[in-house]
Amino acid sequence: MTGFAIILSILGIATLTLIAILVRRPGLATTVGGKILAFVALFVLPGLLLLGGASRHYEQAKTTTFCVSCHVIKPYAESLLIDHPRFLPAAHFQNRRIPADRSCYTCHTNYTMFGDFDDKVRGVRHVWHAVWGSASDPVRLYEPYENRACLQCHQGARSYEEQTAHTPFRADLLNGAKSCLMCHNLIHEIDKLDRFPRWDPEAVR
Repeated sequence: MTGFAIILSILGIATLTLIAILVRRPGLATTVGGKILAFVALFVLPGLLLLGGASRHYEQAKTTTFCVSCHVIKPYAESLLIDHPRFLPAAHFQNRRIPADRSCYTCHTNYTMFGDFDDKVRGVRHVWHAVWGSASDPVRLYEPYENRACLQCHQGARSYEEQTAHTPFRADLLNGAKSCLMCHNLIHEIDKLDRFPRWDPEAVR
């Protein structure tokens, strides 16, 4: 348990203790000091718990473990272990071109001022769809995948800049007229995973 989690736990215990005291001895709230205590116990401390819990969950929701904990996303997690050099998610994940503990978040977050918030809203939409939507509907992107998610890391990198195949398209890729995925088109391919071998990270240890 992290230090922040310990603080939240202590805060939660203190909140429940104060509320229990007020419930058992309601007469305390008749004095000025009691009213202040009641205000702290019923509003201030729960508010701090809510903010702290939301902040902790917000950070946890960026992790790969959190993303793949949903059974609908399990095949996407499997696609990270495909043993094929042109398989885009696997190549990035296995070669640590993206942080392994935030692999989903790194590639599926818009790099804008409110990108983090937009990403969480889309996540809530995914949950809503999974729970109340049709089970036959596939998980999909709500908007076309934007090149800036790729260029955020690759633009300026030697492997990108010196690749002659990029030269004719560089301006179009930058302004979005053409997609990086027109060439790098082996993405998750969850309906074809059985066609590819798997990489076993334990085998190299």
